[in-house]
Amino acid sequence: MSNMKIAMLSPIAWRTPPVHYGPWELVTSLLTEELVRNGVDVTLFATADSITAATLKSVSPRGYEEDRTIDAKVWECLHISNCFDHADEYDLIHNQFDFLPLSYSGLTGTPVVTTIHGFSSPRIMPVYRKYNHHTHYVSISDADRSPELDYIATIHHGIDTDKFTYNSEPTGDYMLYYGRIHPDKGTKEAVEIAQALKIPLLIAGIIQDESYFNMHVKPYLKEGEIVYIGSVGDDRRDALLGNARLLVHPISFSEPFGLSVVEAMACGTPVVAFNKGSMPELIRDGATGFLVENKEEAIEKIKMIDSIDRRNCREHVERHFSKEIMANRYLDIYKQILKR
Repeated sequence: MSNMKIAMLSPIAWRTPPVHYGPWELVTSLLTEELVRNGVDVTLFATADSITAATLKSVSPRGYEEDRTIDAKVWECLHISNCFDHADEYDLIHNQFDFLPLSYSGLTGTPVVTTIHGFSSPRIMPVYRKYNHHTHYVSISDADRSPELDYIATIHHGIDTDKFTYNSEPTGDYMLYYGRIHPDKGTKEAVEIAQALKIPLLIAGIIQDESYFNMHVKPYLKEGEIVYIGSVGDDRRDALLGNARLLVHPISFSEPFGLSVVEAMACGTPVVAFNKGSMPELIRDGATGFLVENKEEAIEKIKMIDSIDRRNCREHVERHFSKEIMANRYLDIYKQILKR
C-alpha cells in the first residue's frame, strides 16, 4: 500500500478534525489518519490549523465558519485549485468537498473519488449529473443515493470506537438530544417528547436556526427539566453520551447518515429515531433502539427503553461502523479504480 499516493481534499468550513462541530471534516480526518496507519502516502488539503499525521497542504489559515473575515467562496477556490494544480503528483484524488471540485475533475487525468455527504439541495444535481461518468461517486448510505447517478459503492461512516467508552450502567436519568438546533433535526419534537414523559432532556449542539431556537426551545428551558448545554467537544462528549438513558433523534428530513446515532450506540446508549433516511441502516429496531413513525410512537417506545441490551448497541457499532472498516472499504475502492 505504501506506494499509493492519495490527495485527500477536505472542506474548509472547519478545522480537520473539527474542534466541536464539523461532521464532514471529522470523517475526512478519521479516514486520513487510518490510511496513514495503513502505510498509504496521503496529502491532506485542509485548513492550516488542521492536525494530521499526513502531509498537510493548506492555503486557508482557518475555517471560514470560525473566522468570518475569511470569504468562503474566494478561499474555497484557492483551496480546491491548490489540490488540482498538483493533481499529476497523485495516483488519486479523494474529494470530500461536495460538488465544486467536480468542475476541476475534467481537467486532469488523475482519477477522482467523491464521497457525497448528502445533497444540500436539488439545485446542485446538474453538477453531479455532468460528471457522473467522469468521477467515482461513493454514497454514505443506500438511502442517500440519487437514481440519476451511478455509484461505485456505499460506504457507511466509521468512528474511532476507542474514543467512546462503553457504559453498561449510565448514571444520568436523562434523555439526550445531540445535534444541530434546526427544524430538520427535530429539537422541538424532542422537547415535546420529554415534556410528555416527564424525563429530563439535555440538548447539545450548535444553534443553526436562531428564531427556531427562540420560539420552540428557549421558552421551555428549565433547570433539571429541559437544559441546553451548548455545543460539546471531545472532552465532554463521551460522558454525555454514555450516561444518557437514550438518544432521541426525531428528524424531519431524510438524513444521509447520523454520526451522533452511531456515537451514542458506541457508548451503549440506545437510540429512538424517526424512521427516515439512513436510520434503518444504522439502528437495529428492537435491538439497538427503536425506529418510530411519529412523536406518539416515540413516547410509547421510550417507556420500553430498558428492554434494550446496551451491550448490543456497542457490538453493533464495532461490527459495522468503525474507522478501520471504513478505511478498508475505501482502500478496496481505490485499488479497484487504479486497476482500471
